[in-house]
Formats: sequence, C-alpha cells, structure tokens
Amino acid sequence: MINAIFKTKEVYGYNRRAQKNGQNKGSCPVLNHNKNDISYLDYAQNASMINKAMISFKGYYGDQQPLKKLFWISTGRNDIYEDDWAKSRIYQVNNKKWLNARPAELLRLTPERTIQSLCTIIKPDMQYPGIPPYIPSPNFGDKWGRHANYIEINPRTLAKYDGNKATEGLFGAMKMLLAIPTSPNSFANCIVLSQLYPSLYGDGYKDADSLYCANLHTGISQTLTSEGLYGKMGADEQVKAFNDMAHLLGFKTGFRMPLSSEQLRVKGQPFNWYDHEKAFIDACVWGIELGFDAIYFDSGKHVFDKNHYCGMGDVPNKEQMAYITYQIRNKTGRNDLSFIGEKCDSRYEFKEAGYTAGTDWGKADDFESVRWEAECQKYSRDYAAGPEVSNDNDEGSSRYEEGKRLNRINSCLFGYNYKEDKLPSYMQLADIFPLSPYTNTHEQMMHSKELQADGAWTECERHWDGVFDTSSEAYWYTDKVYHMFENFIRTHG
Repeated sequence: MINAIFKTKEVYGYNRRAQKNGQNKGSCPVLNHNKNDISYLDYAQNASMINKAMISFKGYYGDQQPLKKLFWISTGRNDIYEDDWAKSRIYQVNNKKWLNARPAELLRLTPERTIQSLCTIIKPDMQYPGIPPYIPSPNFGDKWGRHANYIEINPRTLAKYDGNKATEGLFGAMKMLLAIPTSPNSFANCIVLSQLYPSLYGDGYKDADSLYCANLHTGISQTLTSEGLYGKMGADEQVKAFNDMAHLLGFKTGFRMPLSSEQLRVKGQPFNWYDHEKAFIDACVWGIELGFDAIYFDSGKHVFDKNHYCGMGDVPNKEQMAYITYQIRNKTGRNDLSFIGEKCDSRYEFKEAGYTAGTDWGKADDFESVRWEAECQKYSRDYAAGPEVSNDNDEGSSRYEEGKRLNRINSCLFGYNYKEDKLPSYMQLADIFPLSPYTNTHEQMMHSKELQADGAWTECERHWDGVFDTSSEAYWYTDKVYHMFENFIRTHG
C-alpha cells in the first residue's frame, strides 16, 4: 500500500503541476494497465482521501446524481475544468457539438477527462462547465422512435482487457459517445447497447459467451462495470451515469433483449415463456428504470414469422408480445418508449404488437427504394419499418472504401420527400468508426476473444489499437460520415 500511495502522489503531483502551469488536461499521462502498476481508480481513491476536507458531495448507493458521483470518486473534487484538448477538437454544427477524435485517443481518456470533455462540449457560452443536478432524457415527443436513427454499440469491443478479464465496457462506451454525431432538433439519434445483462457463461471474461443470450435477474454484466468501483458505486449507478451522459449529449438510449427462450435464463435456470413471462417483463422494466428509452428485441420478427428462424427455442406469441410491451409501458409510466423489432417489416400486426420501429426494410443501397418506402408508410405515425446500414450479423464484407456504407447512410438519413415521413434507421458503431480488417461486428457479438492480429486483445491499450482501423482511409471515411450528419443537422435544426 505504501508503494501504491507513493505512485499515486507522483501522478497526482504531475496533474497538479500541469494545471498550475496552465497546460492542457490532455497532457495528463496515460496510465499503464500492467498488473504491477496502480490503476487509475486506485489513484483516484487516494486523491479523494487527500482532498477530503474540500469535498462537499459525498454520494451513496442509489444516488440521484450518479454522473457527479462518478466524477467525485475519480477525482476527489467537485470542480470541473474545461478541457483544452476537447475544445480544440469540437465539431460544431449550428448549436450541436461533438468531438472530431479517433477511437484510440478517446479510449485512453481517464474517467476524469471523459467527464470534463463532456462538460466542455455541453457548457453554455460564458459559463463554467458542470454537471446539471437534474438530467432528463431529451424530449422528441412520444413518437420519437418511429423516426430515430439507432446506433448500436457493443460494450465489450470498447472494454478494458487485463489478462483474461474484460471489464469497463460502459466507460469505453461513454468515451466513444463524445465523438458520435448528436441528434438534430427534429429527430433522435439513439444509442443501443448490445449487452446489459450478463451472458450465460464467462461473463466479465475474455472467453465470454455470445451476446445473443442473457441471464436475467443476476445484475448487470461485469463486462460493462468497473471492478475499481465495487463498494463505492453500484452497478445500477454506473449504468445510470452512462445514460445521464448520453442524455446530456442529446442522445436517446436503448438496450438489446433476446426473445428466444433457449437464449435466456432466469438466475441461471432454464427459461420458458409460460413460467417466466413476468420475469422477462420485470427485467425490461428494470432496464427502463435505469434510464434507457428503448429496447431492441432480438428476433422480433419471428413472433409473427417463423420462416428462416435462426434462434434457439420458442419466442412469445403475438398476444404475449403485445401484452409484454403494454406492461413495460404501464409499469414504467412511460408512453414515450421505443420498441424496435429486428427484421420487422411494414405489416400492421407489428404495430399491434406494440413495436415502434422495424429494421432492415427497404433497400438501403437504393436511395429511391428508401424514399418510396417512406412514401408508402407516411400515414403510419406510431410504427414504421426502415432501412439499415448494417446489423449485428455484419461480417465486414462491404468495406468502407467501396462506398456502399456511405451510400446506405445517405439513404437512411435523407431517403424521403418530407421530413415528417422519415423512416427509422439502424446502424452499428463500425459504420462510423471502421473496425480493423481482422475483426467484424458479428465476430464480436459471438465471441469476446483475442484477435489473431498480433495478440491485440491481450492487453488493454493494444486491444484499443487493434480493434479499430487506424489507416488514413478509415479516417477519411469517418470524416465523410461526419459531413453527412452535419448536412442532416443543418437540414433538420
């Protein structure tokens, strides 16, 4: 412990000297994640002890200000400073802002720097940066999900890898939020986490099971949470902190839920739709109570259409599905929730089931096809099925240099005659920040394992360097995506 404190003071002194000399917080050193080095959160704990006399915010489990609590735990202070590194990278369109930064830069940010960058982005002119005491979800009306752009993020792609452990996926997602184009005034961009609840086997480890499964009522996945926060901040608070950050940046949020019975467990026990309907509803309700605004139902189409069904086990029947969505809205008291059905088309029965949006409908490669679908569905204001850039089964065959992904994004954002007719769209984080050619979205959904490319998944920072494409072509592609969202925001406020 003596050595740990010594190292902490050394790093802490560096930061304090940097602030005193007026240096950018970007000069804060990147801490190594080797087993012999102190972790950032250990350092933060000791810094908190040093500053204890100056702290007014104490925090507790179930706190109503989890993002502020996270900052306090990480820094030992309440005061938040502007981040010059973030200020120099702001991409601004009208009054909308995000960072023009690369994944490897973002994923090396500490929790302190992440929150200070957030507050730098959202800070009103001529005011000090800070975290508001009350953070509501952005208001796009009750029917926002019918038009939204859904962007799915796999937290374990962004996790910290230490030996065989894979943790802190929420921290990774929070860092990447800073560089995702925010919502315009008219339509929501909704961030969907591909995992919230534990996988069936190996949760929190590099050899974890597929994300097409979930063990309900066993807490939050350890792949998402931080071991360094155990005893200081609950897993539920960590999820709420993620949602608060997303909401401050102007995003709606959601999470993926499987529907196939053999891909679900309840406290480790086999699942069936006769005995465990309520347990499933309660798990969905708890997710909403953690601050999410939407649920993506994996295998949503197969409630009505069993053709080419690739899941395992039964899915709820259409009466059950309608009851489930009704109960979630009723128990949470929220009529503004969005329920997305995988592969659901424009049939009216999907609306009857309580869905808000369907995915992969319309030919995203063909702009006119998307515009035609928008015209056909314009009279349906509660539910619509829309195109997608890519989904969780994407194997990377359509590379960004072919221009196909850019063309699909263009169709998703602009394929309509009038803005009120816009269809919902679906995409992956990789459609904004291309993945390394040695991995793909589907592989990461199926496995959380070591890349074959030079062992990039064996260490935290090497994983971050290896999982995203760092070529000049990839950066060119991301800049093109930013320009598309810029035009989208200029068109819709």
